[in-house]
Amino acid sequence: MTPQDHQLTDNTALDLARALIRQESVTPAQGAVFDTLEKSLKALGFEVWRTILTEPHPDPVENLYARRGTKAPNFCFAGHLDVVPTGPLDAWSAPPFEGRIDGGQLVGRGATDMKSAIAAFIAAVKSLLEQHGAPDGSISLLITGDEEGPALNGTKPMLAWLADKGETLDHCLIGEPTSRQSLGDMVKIGRRGSLNARLHVRGSEGHVAYPHLADNPMPRLIEILKRLSDTKLDQGTEHFQPSNLEVVTIDTGNGAQNVIPAEVIAGFNIRFNNLHNEASLIAWIDGICAEVTRTMGGSYLLDARASGEAFQTTPGRFTDLIASSIKEVCGLDTELSTSGGTSDARFITHTCPVAEFGLVGQSMHKADEHTSLADLEALTTIYLRILENYFPIYAPDHTRPDPGGKGP
Repeated sequence: MTPQDHQLTDNTALDLARALIRQESVTPAQGAVFDTLEKSLKALGFEVWRTILTEPHPDPVENLYARRGTKAPNFCFAGHLDVVPTGPLDAWSAPPFEGRIDGGQLVGRGATDMKSAIAAFIAAVKSLLEQHGAPDGSISLLITGDEEGPALNGTKPMLAWLADKGETLDHCLIGEPTSRQSLGDMVKIGRRGSLNARLHVRGSEGHVAYPHLADNPMPRLIEILKRLSDTKLDQGTEHFQPSNLEVVTIDTGNGAQNVIPAEVIAGFNIRFNNLHNEASLIAWIDGICAEVTRTMGGSYLLDARASGEAFQTTPGRFTDLIASSIKEVCGLDTELSTSGGTSDARFITHTCPVAEFGLVGQSMHKADEHTSLADLEALTTIYLRILENYFPIYAPDHTRPDPGGKGP
């Protein structure tokens, strides 16, 4: 089957996607876009809670949690309503917050990343309730306004807030645009970790004509970066590509051509798989820096931290459910991947099994971001198939205390 074979009984997904796109929600998001989402959720019987967090993010961030049902298991759909800036408006063929339909495409900022996926999920819930009634369990949404930005006041603190209120998530699906060429060709079951480092290598300044009166830190930095870059961290694993280190900046702040700088600063990033972690990588970097400065002199300061560790949801019933739903609708054997950048799944993985699946992402963060109407319809159908099969597969565990219906 192809996406064109599947038609919605109404335009719930498209109408809601357009309504969400029309609310300008450049990160960090709050206000009207959450009003639109809340209205659609309450119409389906969800209880909705909204929070606005102001620390440590410099701007207020709004988040939303909604739940329909009081029993376990609790299937959660997660995502974000904030979007990246539009860039130059003259690069767009249509106003970025108009939600224009053009040649079978929905065009607008957030059309793929990821307002349409949120709309598709809600449309799928609507169809589930109309066709089968309420499931024997609960459905929830965890939606943030701070994913495209620093992600300080979004999903991570919301998960702590939910845990404090006794809410339990059993499985989570994030609607990130994971598909590459065709809808359904890739599902993310994990992500590589990301470590950012700034290395200060110190010497003493002086005139270039009198190098014996100065201590140039540049040769030491070059040697350190060479050793780091020449090291092959690993060969990759079954579900992870090899780890890689990329130098992104070198700076002395030196505006003169005849002055040896006192300090040089390099920035680099490591995208790492599950063979490494923050501590092991920092120890490796620190060891090379110490060895070079011990033999070549000078001193250094290393500031390194991971924005997220590598993680993987073990393939099994949950990933099989997603893959079989894609196969039924799109006729594709999906690839279970950990490629790409980071996402809020890095936070949710500590709470429950999590996977990511959504639209084709080729136009995300670009001018004329768009998704095809056929893909939007097919995505809604896939989400519906997942919901239809999830609750029978995961038999309700009514022995587990679950106060979800009482509200967080």
